[in-house]
Amino acid sequence: MDGAEPAFEEFVRARWMSLVRYGYVLTGSRHDAADLAQEALARLGSAWPRVVRRDNPDAYVRTSMARLHISWWRRLRREHLMPDVPDRPVGDSAVDRIDAASELWPVLARLPRRQRAVLVLRYYEHRTDAEIAVLLNVSRGTVRSQASRALEKLRAHTSQHREATSGRQK
Repeated sequence: MDGAEPAFEEFVRARWMSLVRYGYVLTGSRHDAADLAQEALARLGSAWPRVVRRDNPDAYVRTSMARLHISWWRRLRREHLMPDVPDRPVGDSAVDRIDAASELWPVLARLPRRQRAVLVLRYYEHRTDAEIAVLLNVSRGTVRSQASRALEKLRAHTSQHREATSGRQK
């Protein structure tokens, strides 16, 4: 951040962990979350004077992160992910608490990226369907259908989990 405005440097220091947590909710990966936050902050840095005068910088960087996430997803959707990572990531206690606090995360991680992004924006960011449509560059109908499909998958998992833990057979 050499040569950056002091206000921008302060913003980065104050918001970094929050943005990485937000990126983790979007991506499901600590490394991708940090990359996403870093790229969005780099874009914010180049636009800082304009954004700080006109907009809310936090909203700008979070919108950038959501758009970057979808852009990366579109570029990499043909990529075949491996179930096991060959190296061990450095731990982040805040992200570890997210993992430990939710049995639902593995199910969220299996959702398609667009469905996961819609749920994160709707329930974590409290965005409207219209706002999500603009952020993801899709129609409001697509937002609603993606949310509906994602919630259907989560409900199916919840009912299967309840049956498995109660001992009932299907």
